[in-house]
Amino acid sequence: MTLEGTNTWVLLEPGSSQAVVVDPGPLDEAHLATVLDHVAGRDARVALTLLTHGHADHAESADRWARLTGAPVRRCGRGHDDLREGEHLDVDGLEVLVVPTPGHTADSLSFLLPSEQVLLTGDTVLGRGTTVVAYPDGDLTSYLESLERLRTLTGSGAASSIAPGHGPVVPDAAGVVEHYWRHRHERLAQVRDAVARLQPGGGDLADRVVELVYADTPRAVWPAARLSVLAQLHYLGALDG
Repeated sequence: MTLEGTNTWVLLEPGSSQAVVVDPGPLDEAHLATVLDHVAGRDARVALTLLTHGHADHAESADRWARLTGAPVRRCGRGHDDLREGEHLDVDGLEVLVVPTPGHTADSLSFLLPSEQVLLTGDTVLGRGTTVVAYPDGDLTSYLESLERLRTLTGSGAASSIAPGHGPVVPDAAGVVEHYWRHRHERLAQVRDAVARLQPGGGDLADRVVELVYADTPRAVWPAARLSVLAQLHYLGALDG
């Protein structure tokens, strides 16, 4: 589910001694030490930490990381609403623009580096494959709106590449966001068709839809697919309750 693991991004302007770290990751002391060594090797210190969202594989180490670095950790949601839409952060010449992209989770954020046209997307867009709308915290309406926001950014050239939370850097931001947009609408059509074909009763609706729509997908990812199906059923008004 995390591909090669969670990407921790270290950002700093050339010649700067102040680094921004995005997503320190799970509570893995060896990994945290590696990131600290990486920053120190550039004669820098961590001045600010940003979280794309609160899932443990991105944020579990946040409190420990704050103690290690003495740097503030900023995030959205979960009692930490301290980043605003469109907010510009400046750390020793490094400009970061806050882009809310809820949908994968309610608190998901992306971060744009305007001078490099790089967009850090967390789990909203991955480096390979597609992401999960993690219902009930995740919401398909919000996710589709977020994809439209990213289509605008990438279509205008404001973001030309993507640094994702998992997987490799994506050099064609506009192409992958367009793929995500098409894929999500195609899946929604498939779920709508599956619901129409299924008879009432006969077991859990989400499970039966997964069996139909994800029949060619490895069963190992069916639990994650079920979360997205639940989000789609909720969007379609087909989810009881």
